Amino acid sequence: ASDDAANKSKDGKKQSKAEEEAAAAAAAAPAVADPLDGYEGPPITALDIRVGRINKVWVHEEADKLFCEEIDVGEDEPRQIASGLRPYMDAEDLEGRMVLVLCNLKARKLAGFPSHGMVLCASNEDHSVVKLVSVPVEAKIGERVTVPGFDFEGEEGAPFAENKVGKKKVFEKIAPFLQTSEYGVPTFGGRPLLTSAGVCTSPINKGSVS
Repeated sequence: ASDDAANKSKDGKKQSKAEEEAAAAAAAAPAVADPLDGYEGPPITALDIRVGRINKVWVHEEADKLFCEEIDVGEDEPRQIASGLRPYMDAEDLEGRMVLVLCNLKARKLAGFPSHGMVLCASNEDHSVVKLVSVPVEAKIGERVTVPGFDFEGEEGAPFAENKVGKKKVFEKIAPFLQTSEYGVPTFGGRPLLTSAGVCTSPINKGSVS
């Protein structure tokens, strides 16, 4: 019996030593850093990103990189938006597609075409491949995209006015934190862009979103 007790105490020591080593290894392992640690830019709620559907697409007659689109974002009238996507896709890739639209940008003329908003796409590191961000089919046209951990309700969560977004370069400051995950999910600081029907996706892993 005394031998059994000795063996048990040895096993106990072995186990506690193994546990200590495991704890030490865990302490030494670098913690996964939160991409938003130290972030001092505008809140993601400053951007009014909505689900839209492209109803009509045509080629800009004077700009070889631009498509012109009519996009329903849940407003009384569809938005007219120009996108520099012709080097990357055909008009058929856009027609009828549900997309994410950054809506609180001031209208401006692109090669003479009045464009009011921006279609969000994912791209690889050198921007040689650009793809539309895919929206769950059950998502509602015009609904605002949210991000977990941020309050999009009430005054605090209201998007900035178009003028402020332009003057303060709000999108430019947030853009470096808009990236796709290793699974192609568009994120802000590692947190997914969400619709009421679930996460958005893209075929590009570890890319940027703009």
